[in-house]
Amino acid sequence: MAKEFSRTRRVADQIQRHMAELIQMELGDPRVGMVTVTGVDVTHEFERARVYFTVLDENLADKEQAKKSVENSTLALNNAAGYLRTALARRLKLRSTPQLVFIYDSSMEYGNRLTDLIKQSGTSSVEADEPTNKPASPESEKS
Repeated sequence: MAKEFSRTRRVADQIQRHMAELIQMELGDPRVGMVTVTGVDVTHEFERARVYFTVLDENLADKEQAKKSVENSTLALNNAAGYLRTALARRLKLRSTPQLVFIYDSSMEYGNRLTDLIKQSGTSSVEADEPTNKPASPESEKS
């Protein structure tokens, strides 16, 4: 009988909570910016943890600047992975702390794009359903 909430999932959730706090409070690299940890996948043997994150930036409308911001944040987080692993080891009570690999999570962008497409299709279908010619009023038929 399989457990509904496995140990790897519990450890991944703990890592996610601690990573969010460590990045926000202890990591002083200005290249990181406003980062949100969206998920963590841990291997079964706790050798490696893939930490997924998004970047909250007010300049996301400019594609080039957004891409540069994501690259800078990814580079900064992967450079700080050793420090974050050490800080994480102090908080977790595991025999070995997993290596951290930071991966940008583009699902938020994808979801926003889909939402925009749905809104566009909804407004265009409403416009298409509206008749262009108004029906004649009953008063004009009497005359």
